[in-house]
Amino acid sequence: MDIKSARFIISNTDIAKCPSDGRPEYAFIGRSNVGKSSLINMLTRNSKLAMTSSMPGKTLLINHFLVNNEWYLVDLPGYGYAKRSKSQTEKLEHIISTYVLDREQMTLLFVLVDSRLEPQKIDLEFFEWLGENGVPFAIIFTKADKVKKTQLKKNTDEYKKKLLEQWEELPPIFVTSSENGMGRNELLDYIDGINGTL
Repeated sequence: MDIKSARFIISNTDIAKCPSDGRPEYAFIGRSNVGKSSLINMLTRNSKLAMTSSMPGKTLLINHFLVNNEWYLVDLPGYGYAKRSKSQTEKLEHIISTYVLDREQMTLLFVLVDSRLEPQKIDLEFFEWLGENGVPFAIIFTKADKVKKTQLKKNTDEYKKKLLEQWEELPPIFVTSSENGMGRNELLDYIDGINGTL
């Protein structure tokens, strides 16, 4: 897939106010500071599209970006940021769960995982919740340029092993780097393939 255009459309906290034109939506979510904004900017080749921040947990809204006037890339708030207040955490959990569970246009949820880390309990619990609710998802390992190949393989294999304890088959898995563009073509081709079946 060749991305010719990507533009910001709307931010909000209410799925009722999300775009109603019926275009497919591919949502991106992950723990705070997993590199979500950088990945979105790398995919669209627009360094200013999603706001990157050194402060984790800055995305507090559902952000819609229209790509090629054909589909939406949706930037969701991160989960698992410890420094939020209880009320703010509950509010964000509500925003995430209502979008993920109730948004009919959501075609697939991409869950971002930091490839430098061994399996994290919060990510595994999130995968389990998606499975219990029948949510279609794929996994994107980020920051692959920041870890040695042997460690990268070890960490991704550990995740696969953990997932296969509960799942009969693995979801689609991608390995990416926002720094060098690794995984970009594979991800976009995957989205393109799904769009072709809709």
